[in-house]
Amino acid sequence: MPPQTISRSMPGWLILMGALTAIGPFSIDMYLPAFPSIAAGLGVERGEVERTLAAYLIGMAGAQIIYGPLADRYGRKLPMMGGLILYVLASLGCALAGDIQTLTACRVAQALGGAAGVVIPRAVIRDHYETQEAARAMSLLMLLMGLAPILAPLAGAQLLAFVGWRSLFWLMAAGGLALLLAVALTMKETLAPERVLPLRAGTILSNYRALLAHRGFMGHSLAGGMGQAGMFAYIVGSPRIFIELYGIAPQYYGLLFGANAAALIVGSQISARLLRKSAPATLQQRAQVALAVASLSALALALALLGLMSLPLLMACLMGYMFSQGFVNPNSAALALAEQGRRLGAASALLGTLQLSCGALAGLIISIWPAESVLPLAAVLAGSACLSWQFGRMARRPA
Repeated sequence: MPPQTISRSMPGWLILMGALTAIGPFSIDMYLPAFPSIAAGLGVERGEVERTLAAYLIGMAGAQIIYGPLADRYGRKLPMMGGLILYVLASLGCALAGDIQTLTACRVAQALGGAAGVVIPRAVIRDHYETQEAARAMSLLMLLMGLAPILAPLAGAQLLAFVGWRSLFWLMAAGGLALLLAVALTMKETLAPERVLPLRAGTILSNYRALLAHRGFMGHSLAGGMGQAGMFAYIVGSPRIFIELYGIAPQYYGLLFGANAAALIVGSQISARLLRKSAPATLQQRAQVALAVASLSALALALALLGLMSLPLLMACLMGYMFSQGFVNPNSAALALAEQGRRLGAASALLGTLQLSCGALAGLIISIWPAESVLPLAAVLAGSACLSWQFGRMARRPA
């Protein structure tokens, strides 16, 4: 498919890709206000419920390695439909789970299906656009994807108040089914026949070895991945911090969560506009050199150590982090996927695996850190920001 440019009106296929990408945040953010209710309903500790989220992230990270080669061999549409079918069935399993072990297993299966919504849309965008336009498209994708963290906790809190936590997973199943029908009826195949790769173990391993040895790919992937680590640390820890530490009612939790998601959207949309005149690498470098993320995270860490972290100060730091991540994430992804050619599906898969692995590790650290304060989150945010900046420098260094 020849390179295209983005028109002023967002094309229908890109809206669908945004909806598919939103599967991940929708499946994560909707049930966050329900953590205390799930723990009470299943008779387990809060940390065990938090670890169902870490399990989801681990499952999604691992599954992307599979979808990459499948997307390069069978195209973009069939693997996407297969993933959605699995997602719907697993969501039903979550709704019917009678214990924490079943819920955790079904969340992993849900992630295995939902991972297609991470890999396939990025590959479809790169099928349509070159690096500069791809970065703009991914920023626009974040606009659609960013609506999920705003709407999902609000919807989840209302369903939780009137129906109960199981209804959240029934809604996920219904959403997955609607997307399955949309893909089946409207999605066109974008993988050109001459770019199809055989599904051979040697070819797959060779592609992944080459990507792991590619400094630019690894540097940009991990720059975005460490930004994701801080973001997922916040996602996992936010119910405990907002609801339990600051005493925010579950129905109002979604408003605070949505404010941070809005900061992410604003950052990504400013990035998309600046890309009309600036290169992705320039924006990435400016966002990281400015150290907005690191300085705000360091401030949060210092305030936490002094015991002075008020809710308004915490929100200011978190919104600054999310705003900066709105620049770093789409530009890092576009730069990592640049010049990957026929192994684009594998590159998109490995990119997602690396980034979600960083997020899963950070989320796991938060779930097992016993401190009843903002300190664990502040420490992970500060460390993630510094590592993101360092990996970005590594990627931009001349060979």
